[in-house]
Amino acid sequence: MKSSIALIVSLLVLVFSTHSLVAQTIPKEELTFLTSEWKGERFPDGRPKIPDALVERAKKIGIDDAWTVLKNEGYTNQFEGGWKFIHDDVIVVGRAVTAMFMPSRPDVEKNIKERGTTKQGRKGNTNTWPIETLTKGDVYVADGFGKIGGGTLVGATLGNAIFSKTGNGVVFNGAARDLQELQNIKGFNAFVRDFHPSFLEEMVLMGLNTPIRMGGTMVLPGDLVIAQREGILFVPAHMAEQVITTCEFVTRKDQFGFEMVKSNRYTTGQIDSQWTDEIKTEFLKWLGQHPELGAMTRPELDKVMSKRTW
Repeated sequence: MKSSIALIVSLLVLVFSTHSLVAQTIPKEELTFLTSEWKGERFPDGRPKIPDALVERAKKIGIDDAWTVLKNEGYTNQFEGGWKFIHDDVIVVGRAVTAMFMPSRPDVEKNIKERGTTKQGRKGNTNTWPIETLTKGDVYVADGFGKIGGGTLVGATLGNAIFSKTGNGVVFNGAARDLQELQNIKGFNAFVRDFHPSFLEEMVLMGLNTPIRMGGTMVLPGDLVIAQREGILFVPAHMAEQVITTCEFVTRKDQFGFEMVKSNRYTTGQIDSQWTDEIKTEFLKWLGQHPELGAMTRPELDKVMSKRTW
């Protein structure tokens, strides 16, 4: 069984790697317009490309602190809870590749599949098509309109194919099957509404790398996905660096504050308000003694404290 799955996965990855990104159903100009706050590098299809180094740093921040930063900046519809997952200790962090599925309608599904197979060289069901666009560090995020029975967007074969391309997991407002086999993919996780033994049916891909709704959130291609046990936070690409930097500072500040209060160096009130130059100098000196927490310059410290979003 394992050898058969491995062979199928290898073939899928080979097929996926030979196709271009023509399945995108939103013009590059429109995607660039919708994500115009992002000033950095983009993928060929216009999707914001958050640097790998930032994505790695995001794996170490807390979702509660990140949510607070976004809320204080006016982004109040970025968190969605109520998920089931394969592992409670495997986080999923990366750049969103979005897919929107709808209940199937014969005439529409026929047209989409004919165009995909004849003009775009597609193979298989439409739930495999988004996998063609995935790169390392991506997270396949799909709105399957909460369908459970017949809404299994991923099973063992596609799970292996996705992980081979991304080294990451998935987030589906729908279901997954083959739980036992998916558990054996080391490093993979799936955040879904439920697990079900059925095969996918009566669903069709209607949007690839388009804005989608995941419960009470809007997700855009390129958003930073942070999926932990509490739920999933979708961070707009242009907010990623601010969120990560602020969260890192909060972690350092809390540890520094605990030590300062415990030693009676400063009071809780002094630590939890705007810092004086003396405290800032003391903090940077202390941070230099804790290289495991990372470095920070005085301008960076002044900038993050001026935001007061922590």
